[in-house]
Amino acid sequence: MAPSSRSSAQNLGQIVEYIPNRLYLAAYIHPPTADTIFPYPETIQSPRKRSQRTAHGSKAATPKQQPYYFTVDDMLLYNAFHHDFGPLHVGHLYRFALHFHDVLGAEENKDRPIVFWSRADPRSRANAACILACYMVLIQGWPPHLALAPMAQVDPPLMPFRDAGYSQADYTLTVQDVVYGVFKAKAEGCCALDNFDLDEYEKFERVDGGDFNWISPHFLAFASPEQSPTAKIPEGTPEWDALPKTVAEVEAHPRLPTPFKNVLKHFSERNIGLVVRLNSPLYSPSWFESLGIQHIDMIFDDGTCPTMHTVRKFIRLAHETIVVKKKSIAVHCKAGLGRTGCLIGAYLIYRHGFTADEVIAFMRFMRPGMVVGPQQHWLHMNQGTFREWWVEERVERKLRKEMAAATAAPTTPVRAMQKTSLRNGQTSTPARRSVSNRSPLSEVNDERNNVGSQEDYLPAPTPGQPRKNNRGDRHHPYQRATSYSTVEEETIVHEDDDAPQSGVPESDEELHQHTRARGKGSVSTYHADQKRSYSQTAATVYHRYMDDDASQDAENISSPVRVKSLIERERASSASGVLTKVRGSKRGAESPLRFKDGVRKTSGRIGSVSNATPSAMARKVSGGL
Repeated sequence: MAPSSRSSAQNLGQIVEYIPNRLYLAAYIHPPTADTIFPYPETIQSPRKRSQRTAHGSKAATPKQQPYYFTVDDMLLYNAFHHDFGPLHVGHLYRFALHFHDVLGAEENKDRPIVFWSRADPRSRANAACILACYMVLIQGWPPHLALAPMAQVDPPLMPFRDAGYSQADYTLTVQDVVYGVFKAKAEGCCALDNFDLDEYEKFERVDGGDFNWISPHFLAFASPEQSPTAKIPEGTPEWDALPKTVAEVEAHPRLPTPFKNVLKHFSERNIGLVVRLNSPLYSPSWFESLGIQHIDMIFDDGTCPTMHTVRKFIRLAHETIVVKKKSIAVHCKAGLGRTGCLIGAYLIYRHGFTADEVIAFMRFMRPGMVVGPQQHWLHMNQGTFREWWVEERVERKLRKEMAAATAAPTTPVRAMQKTSLRNGQTSTPARRSVSNRSPLSEVNDERNNVGSQEDYLPAPTPGQPRKNNRGDRHHPYQRATSYSTVEEETIVHEDDDAPQSGVPESDEELHQHTRARGKGSVSTYHADQKRSYSQTAATVYHRYMDDDASQDAENISSPVRVKSLIERERASSASGVLTKVRGSKRGAESPLRFKDGVRKTSGRIGSVSNATPSAMARKVSGGL
């Protein structure tokens, strides 16, 4: 074997066909080169007559073009709090989309296969697969099951994500949870890239920029500002008169640090109507109140879970602020991650019907690190209760409307019909009463009797909470070259699809009716030999190849497997019908993903190779998917 061929064979890798003959997802130990073997899928042709085979055989076979390889492993880095490694956030997705559109729009890549590859370690594989599936859901408009289907045959399975806490990880999220969380957020209007500003996101999510992120159009999560004194300043005092009352006064204030100024200016400009503080006071609430922003404290201990009384009060205030006052809510604790994620996640479950896994994954997609340790279990245990509150409130509101309509109607005939006879012949009109004695989100006097004893079993507080700092010590990029624990292969047991289902024997009458139905040509649903058919929505072509010298790698030990692809998508000649136009901030036409050497840290959580500002994503490219 030639040296070049041997080196390419030793580059152990795996390839998944994502879009037939166009897009592939791959993982390699070493970066692929021109000598890297690329397993093109074989074309299955129907048999032809001898004359047809002679005619087709006279034509020379079209040579296969060398695929185009691209990766974001060295451009988009997740900055870990502790042992967490993902998922990549919305800013990463935006940069990935810009780069991917440039690759598709290049004239030299018009008819070439595109291979999006990552390194073969478990963490890189999980982040690459997750960002590609989220891109397909958010920008290309794919349903989540089709975006996830090509990854179903990956072996070993993709590594699940863990929280940012310092305790032992006992609650994990999968790539599927992230994709479905993003899909749910898009369907509910909680996540849209139409007006996403990458510069603003990367500026304000840094500690020195304010450390805040928009979770949804109505909720902002941020870390607690620090400014003394922390006591509330009474109105009418000289201290109150010295507080800034406008954005210009905030900008000109001599004592306020820059992060706090960014918070106050952004809140005033973006219609924040309520600030909820969950940690001990580190600043005076009068800084917000002087700007016309309501401030309220709902303090509970760091690393713990809120009581149901606190959650009920928060949901009621948030719903009133959003629906009645038409304003947004900013929530913070010490770091703006754990306790903040609990209450915002509870409202999103209550209002939009997220599952606990979906809402945790989505919030981490918007602000990495949210919901830590036992707070994940708390959201999972109470998600049903939060959804019930929304249903109860809707039923209560509907009943009140019906009662109001009945009261406004003529009462004489209605009361005559409502009269009921008693035993002694007298009549009585029943009193109009609500089905419940209280509103579903009203105050609870005896909380333990109403909510139950479930709070006695709340998870214990986590030993520590993650924090961000200005020095950038939080950046712990996962090592590419280190070895990770071997993923044990699971034995999959397939049930017999054709096995008859056991059930109750039919009676004589049922048997007679079914026999008559079969005599008329109809198919009985009780036929014992009826077989169930399953439709497959998508499949993948999965290729793996290996060299004997590298057979000890647990990530890639397997024999070649190929599954016939059932995906049939038309290739677009241009991206006008495929790529969704996404508006960014006002920038120049130069692509930000064409960088020079060197890595710069653009935000507290993103490391990018770029020295230019991102261009608007509403562009036309000549090579579609």
